[in-house]
Amino acid sequence: MKVLTGSEIRSKFLEFFQEKGHAVEPSASLVPHDDPSLLWINSGVATLKKYFDGRVIPENPRITNAQKSIRTNDIENVGKTARHQTFFEMLGNFSIGDYFKEEAINWAWEFLTDEKWIGFDKEKLSVTVHPEDEEAYQFWKNSIGIPENRIIRLEGNFWDIGEGPSGPNTEIFYDRGPEYGKDENDPELYPGGENDRYLEVWNLVFSEFNHNPDGTYTPLPKKNIDTGMGLERMASVVQNVPTNFDTDLFMPIIRATEQIADVKYGEQKQLDEAFKVIADHIRTVAFAIGDGALPSNEGRGYVIRRLLRRAVRYAKNININRPFMFELVPVVGEVMADFYPEVKNKTDFIQKVMKSEEERFHETLHEGLAILEAVMKKAKEGKSTVISGADVFRLYDTYGFPVELTSEYAEEQGMELDLEGFEQEMESQRNRARSARQEVDSMQVQTGVLGDITVSSEFVGYDALTVESTIAALLQDGEMASSASAGDEIQFILDQTPFYAESGGQIADIGTLNATGVLVKIKDVQKAPNGQNLHRGIVEEGTVSLHDKVTAIVDASNRSKIIKNHTATHLLHQALKDVLGSHVNQAGSLVQSDRLRFDFSHFGQITAEELENIEKIVNEKIWESIAVSIKHKNIDEAKAMGAMALFGEKYGKIVRVVQVGDFSLELCGGCHVDNTSAIGLFKIVSEAGIGAGTRRIEAVTGQAAYQQLTDQISLLKQASAKLKTSPKDIVARIDGLMAETKQLQRENESLAAKISNIEAGNLVNNVKEINGVNVLAANIQGVDMNNLRTMADDLKQKIDSVVIVLGSVNEGKVNIIAGVTKDLIEKGFHAGKIIKEVATRCGGGGGGRPDMAQAGGKDPSKLQEALQFVEEYVKSV
Repeated sequence: MKVLTGSEIRSKFLEFFQEKGHAVEPSASLVPHDDPSLLWINSGVATLKKYFDGRVIPENPRITNAQKSIRTNDIENVGKTARHQTFFEMLGNFSIGDYFKEEAINWAWEFLTDEKWIGFDKEKLSVTVHPEDEEAYQFWKNSIGIPENRIIRLEGNFWDIGEGPSGPNTEIFYDRGPEYGKDENDPELYPGGENDRYLEVWNLVFSEFNHNPDGTYTPLPKKNIDTGMGLERMASVVQNVPTNFDTDLFMPIIRATEQIADVKYGEQKQLDEAFKVIADHIRTVAFAIGDGALPSNEGRGYVIRRLLRRAVRYAKNININRPFMFELVPVVGEVMADFYPEVKNKTDFIQKVMKSEEERFHETLHEGLAILEAVMKKAKEGKSTVISGADVFRLYDTYGFPVELTSEYAEEQGMELDLEGFEQEMESQRNRARSARQEVDSMQVQTGVLGDITVSSEFVGYDALTVESTIAALLQDGEMASSASAGDEIQFILDQTPFYAESGGQIADIGTLNATGVLVKIKDVQKAPNGQNLHRGIVEEGTVSLHDKVTAIVDASNRSKIIKNHTATHLLHQALKDVLGSHVNQAGSLVQSDRLRFDFSHFGQITAEELENIEKIVNEKIWESIAVSIKHKNIDEAKAMGAMALFGEKYGKIVRVVQVGDFSLELCGGCHVDNTSAIGLFKIVSEAGIGAGTRRIEAVTGQAAYQQLTDQISLLKQASAKLKTSPKDIVARIDGLMAETKQLQRENESLAAKISNIEAGNLVNNVKEINGVNVLAANIQGVDMNNLRTMADDLKQKIDSVVIVLGSVNEGKVNIIAGVTKDLIEKGFHAGKIIKEVATRCGGGGGGRPDMAQAGGKDPSKLQEALQFVEEYVKSV
C-alpha cells in the first residue's frame, strides 16, 4: 500500500471512475439549491437527487464526484472520537439506471486492491451484506473470491429514507491490525461492529426498490448505484495514522493552532480534544461562510454560530483566550486549494465575518456569566443546590454558554446541573428541527412518462419569437395523448420552440399556439427530464393533435419587459460588487415582466448613500448605450475571462457568456437586450434583509420605472399642497414645522415642570410618618411617566429622608414611580422591590434601582388600593 496525500486519494478516485466512463460532477455548494428538505448538503448523493428520482435525465448515466458535506447530528462526539467530523468530503460513484451490483463491486475491489490505485492487501478486506441479498453475497464470494468467514450478513445493511428509492447495501472494511483491537472476547470485534480495528472504508448502496407510501416495496423501473467513501477516513488508513485528525488534511491546521496556543498536540489526551475540535470546526465554518451562509440565531446561521462558539470554548483549554479562529482561515484555504479554491479566494471576507463573530462571543461569555450568577442566586434563595435543565438550556441555546462551563461554575458554588432536564430540552429542540424538515419530501418517487420522452426539441427563442413548428409529444393528465379539445389543459413538446423555459431566475414566456381553427393559450414552460422545453397550456378553440403543424407565437411585449429586467439584473450584480465588495454573491433571483428581484450575500446593513450609488451606476451603464455581447465559450476559457457563474446553476463544457462591455461578464442562458439603452431607466423599489447575511433588492425598469417615479412625484405634489408650499420648498417647510414643534415641546415641558414643582410642594403636606420613616404615597391624575419622575426627584430634594410612591392614570394606563433616599436604602428599603409589589396589584410589573424605579399597570381601578400597600411594606421592613 502506497502512502498518499488526501489530495492524491481524491484525484485517483475521480481518475479511476473517469476511466470507467463516468462524468465528474463538480462539488456543489454546501448550501442546498432548490432542496428545502436539507439544511446542508450532507452527502455525495444529496446533489444528485434530481437524477435518481427521474426529474432530470443526465447526459451520462455514470457519474462520480467528490462532494464537500456537513453533518452536525453528532456534534458532541467531535474531538472525542477518532472519526466524528462536522465537515467532510464524500467520494462516490453513481449509476442512474446503467450498471448495477456486479460492476459496482468489481470496480470497488479493483480501486482498493490494484497497486495502480490504493493497493490494499486483499487479505485485510472484509465485507458486510444484507441477509437477503444473495446476489451481492455470491459476487463477493465467487467473482471476487473473499472467503465466507469475511462476508458478514447484517440486518442493518439496508438503505432507506422513507418514501422513494431504497435498497440493500454492502460495506467494505479494512483490518487495521491487532494494535487497534485484539480482545477475542470483545463481542463487537468484527467487521460492522463497534470497534476501531475493522474500519469501514466504502459503502455501496444498491437502489432497486421504491418504498411506497403504504409501506410496501416495489422494484424501481431503473436500478441505481450510490456509493460513498469518506476521504478523511480513507486518508487515515492509507497514511497509517490513528485518527482522521492525524492526516495531512488536518495536521497543518493543528500545527498552526499549536503556534497560537504555545501548547503541543499529542502530549495530553484532554488537550488533544481541543485541537481536534478547532481543526474540524474551522473547516466547517470557513467553507460554510465561503458558500454564502453567515452566523445567525436560526437555521444554518445557528450551526455556524454554535460551531464557532464551541471551538472558542475548547480553545480556553489550551490557553487561547482571544479571538483566533479567523487566523486559521488561510491555512484551511491552502490545504484545500487544489480542489476547493473558494476558501482561499474569499479568505479576507471569511476572516472578517469570523473575527466579528468571535469578538461578539467573547462579549457574550461575560453576559452569560452574569445570567448564570443570577440563576444560581435565585436557586440558592429557593434553598436549592440544583440549576434547572430549562435554565441550563437557556444559557446554552440563547446565550451560547457551554454546558461544561456552566457545570464548572456551578461546582465552584457547590451546585449541580439538572442534566436530565437539559437533555429533555435538547431533544425537544431536535424534534422541532426534524418536524420542520420532515414536512418536505426529500427524494421523490420515480415517474416514467416524462422521463421516457426522448423526442428532440430545439429552443430558437433567442433569435425568433414566432416559429412554424410540429407537436412532437402531447400529454393530458400526466399521460401520453393523441389529441385534446377545447377546455382541456395539456402539456406538449415542440420540435422547435421560441418559448423560454423558466430557469436561472427568468420566468417562462407566455403566448399562443395557432393553427387553422385552433388556439392554445400557453401559460408556462418548464424543463422536461430529458431537457426539452415542456409547455403547459389550455386549448381555447378547436382540437389539437399529436404531430400537428402549428405556429408558436411568444407574447413579444411581455418578453421585451422580461429581457430589460434580466440585463438590468446583471448590471445590478456588478454594481453591488463595485460598491459593497467582491464578497457579494447572488443567492437567488427572479426576473419577471413587471419587476426584478435579486437576493445576495452581504454581511451588514446597506446605507442610503450606498444604495443611491448602486442605482446611479446601473443607470449610467444604461445611458452609455453599451452593446450586449453573447458568445459560446469553453467553460475553462469563460472562467479564465472572469465570467461569474450564477447561483445553483450547472454548466456543461460549452457555456453561454453574456458580456456588457468591460463592466459585466456572466455565464447565463437567459434572454437579454441587444444594447443597455433598451432598458431605458432603472429604479430600486426596496432593499431589506431577508435572513442572516442575505439581503434583497427589488427594482423596476423601463415603463415600470417611469411609473414608479411618476407615482412618487404625485405623492410629493400632494404633500406640498397639504403643507401649502411648492415641491422644491417642501424640505424647508418641513424643517420649519419641526422647529416650531420642538419649541412648543420645550414650552410644554417648562410649564409641566413648573406645575410639577407646585404639585410637589403641595404633596409635601401629605407625608406620613410610619415607624419613624417618612412615607408619601399619592395618586395624581393625568400625569405621564416623565412628569411623575420629575415630581419624585423634586420631592426627594425637598424631603431629606423619605420613601415616595406616586401613581397616575394617564390615557387609560397606570404609571407608577418609586423613590427612596440614600439614608433609607442603607436601612433596607429598596425602590425596585416596592414598585414590583405595587405594580403587581394593578395588573402590571416593573422594577429598577434601590433609589429609583418605575412600572406600569393595566387596571386603573386598583391603583388606590395598590398605593395603600406602601404603608404595609414600610411596616414590614
